Amino acid sequence: MATFVLQIQNSSIMKKIIISFIFLVFAWTAIAQEEIKTNQDTKDIPEIYFENTSYNFGTIDYNGNGTCEFKFKNTGEEPLLLTNVKASCGCTTPTWPKEPIKKNKKGTIVVKYNTKIIGSFTKTIRVYSNAKTSPVTLKITGTVSKPETTTEN
Repeated sequence: MATFVLQIQNSSIMKKIIISFIFLVFAWTAIAQEEIKTNQDTKDIPEIYFENTSYNFGTIDYNGNGTCEFKFKNTGEEPLLLTNVKASCGCTTPTWPKEPIKKNKKGTIVVKYNTKIIGSFTKTIRVYSNAKTSPVTLKITGTVSKPETTTEN
């Protein structure tokens, strides 16, 4: 009986050891990936420069034009690739160039806000790329006015 209890305790200890080992492997992998990122030679990595990182629409009419542009330039040595551009919610839709932006060339991210949503808004757009400063956060703000109502007598 004592041998059986000892085996149960040992199997419980073995489970803890195995779980700890798996956790350490995952942690080591994450650290190794971070080291690879930070140890890269950064002189040839693309750099993204935005003319502006925020845009204020002011007051927009209901169902009006909620489109703005963010212009950027690749100031690095290698081609810049925008891998993803994500808005903070579904009411904002970004479109961006999918082809690489060569050294010293410019590109534009177009952002469309849904102006059928009445009231003030502040939205962020995250730009993911192969640049040193990725991700970059862009911001749009404004107020959508209430639609005018007409009454007929």
